[in-house]
Amino acid sequence: MALFLRAHERRKDGKIHTYWSLVENRRCSDGRIVQRHVLYLGALTDAQQRSWEKTAQQFNPPAPAPAPLPGLSTERELQVQEAAAIAVRLNQFRIERPRQWGACWVALSLWHLLKLSEFWSSRLIPSREGTRWLHVLITLGAYRLIDPGSEWRLHRQWYEQSAMGDLLGEDFGLAAKDNLYRCLDRLLKHREELFQHLQSRWKDEFGAQFDVLL
Repeated sequence: MALFLRAHERRKDGKIHTYWSLVENRRCSDGRIVQRHVLYLGALTDAQQRSWEKTAQQFNPPAPAPAPLPGLSTERELQVQEAAAIAVRLNQFRIERPRQWGACWVALSLWHLLKLSEFWSSRLIPSREGTRWLHVLITLGAYRLIDPGSEWRLHRQWYEQSAMGDLLGEDFGLAAKDNLYRCLDRLLKHREELFQHLQSRWKDEFGAQFDVLL
């Protein structure tokens, strides 16, 4: 993970204005680097820019220290290392990256109850780059059900605070903002088929009867 400032230039009234954002680089499991926009900063003075750059550097991991030269350990050192390995220090426990799990599990259960993966699997095949559009759509659907908001908010905040990545076996690359918008573009042509599928599932699950369904 690495934080840095990114400049955005816009021309307004014949002048070029520079605006800044705080951006985070994330390395995915397949080696790709995905960028997450952390904070929009707007226009900055030179002093403010230097201050934000210094702040970002505080969150970047330090350069790895050189590995120590191999050597022999004394029996006493081995005993100390073994004791440290099995010791449990409760006062040093801390929670890192807590995520919402229960609601995500319920959303996935409803998805499978409606057999939506069976419907979408043949219509949303993975891309040549390896993007699993079905998983992107599941994430979008769970987000709409649990805590609806914009795709930008899903990318910046919600995905990291949910367990969707854990449940789907995906990393942050799934929630790249371009993936979210591109996935939505792929859905519209299947709208009528989806309505028919949901209507069929409603009949099968609840024995529903109707003349007109809105």
